[in-house]
Amino acid sequence: MPDRPDFSVELRAMKSERWPVAGTDEAGRGPLAGPVVAAAVVLDPDRIPDGLDDSKRLGPDDRARIFEAILDTALSVSAASISAAGIDSANILRASLEAMRRAVAGLSIAPRLVLADGRDVPPGLACEGRALVKGDQR
Repeated sequence: MPDRPDFSVELRAMKSERWPVAGTDEAGRGPLAGPVVAAAVVLDPDRIPDGLDDSKRLGPDDRARIFEAILDTALSVSAASISAAGIDSANILRASLEAMRRAVAGLSIAPRLVLADGRDVPPGLACEGRALVKGDQR
């Protein structure tokens, strides 16, 4: 298993005065029916939860513990979903990106940089966005 995330991208952004930095990711692209859900979070750089990593690399107990730690320590957290009908009318990629955009828009702190896990940046962000393949592992 590769090393845990080192947050080097976020640290470089902070040094170049692009703070706050939000991360966003989606879940639910695999199911045949049901919504796609995305979350966005601005972590407190002084309170990164121990063991934070890609959820697919964590066991159920660690996922639950880190989820609670994020809710307790993050500066802002938001989630958004697109229904199965919305997915059908657009497509799964567009629906995923729109869910990410909505999650970012719902943050109580406006980010200056959004790091999107994957190959695409959600269109319509109010700030700079950057796609990071396997971003949840970096």
